[in-house]
Amino acid sequence: MNPILKGISDFRLVTLAVAGALAIVAVETEARPSTTHAKAQHSGGTSSVQRSRGADGAVDATRTSRKGGVTTVDRFRAGAGTTDARITGPKGGGTSVDRTRGADGLVDKSVTGPKGGVMTTDRMRGADGLVDKAVTGPKGGVTTTDRTRGADGLVDKSVTGPQGQTAVVDRSRGSDGLVDQTITGPRGQSTVVDRSRGADGVVDSTVIGSRRTTRVDRSSGADGAVDSTRTGPGGGVSTVDRSRGADGLADKTITGPQGGVTTVDRMRGADGAVDSVTVGPKGAVTTVDRSRNLDGTVNRTVTTTPPAAK
Repeated sequence: MNPILKGISDFRLVTLAVAGALAIVAVETEARPSTTHAKAQHSGGTSSVQRSRGADGAVDATRTSRKGGVTTVDRFRAGAGTTDARITGPKGGGTSVDRTRGADGLVDKSVTGPKGGVMTTDRMRGADGLVDKAVTGPKGGVTTTDRTRGADGLVDKSVTGPQGQTAVVDRSRGSDGLVDQTITGPRGQSTVVDRSRGADGVVDSTVIGSRRTTRVDRSSGADGAVDSTRTGPGGGVSTVDRSRGADGLADKTITGPQGGVTTVDRMRGADGAVDSVTVGPKGAVTTVDRSRNLDGTVNRTVTTTPPAAK
């Protein structure tokens, strides 16, 4: 069975996805370059994505990895106006994505993996007008997402996994008008996301878990770019300092808890596409070169040069 399908059907990942609502702390990933990115900077190499628009208007793609493996994504528009896809991996295994529009107008999906495993996503509109869904995995396990509108008008969510585990996201509006939320996991553990607006009008956030608290303090610089300071559970502080260049694009300098500095410099090419150069704490350089095709699609080439050997 396609490991991607298996992962999607695994409720533990669903729960993590719900907790991923903590992506409000997305600045955390800015302040701490991801492990994947760090490994890429260490190993070096070039990867690319070449896109093209077919006669039916759907965008196809050819992805080449650092090791030369090629994955093709062939999209095509079906009769009902939905877009299906056929994905062929580096070793020839194929995955198909078939979308259909139900009588309620919502788009359902069936994903068939290289070994025949099938995962289906069935969307339906509840009596309250909100869109719920049921995801059935290759082995028959079902995960449901039920959305409801609270008395305050905000949309809450309950995710129930194949074995009855339930995670709940409860949103509420604070006295300052900002939306806070409480995420309760299958075992009763809860995480609270509390937003507040600072004197400068920028939104700060505090994420309180069962054992840890993370605070993100944002501020608007003189150039209008938003900076941030993240204080982690152990007291470590990371900062993101943004500055707007002469071309109007926002560059940034990220300083990690241990003093390592990462810089991201963006620039606009002659075709209007935005390129970037990222220099990691140890000197590794990653360049992202985008180019715009005549059909409006954008290609991308990512080249990483490891730090010089000492």
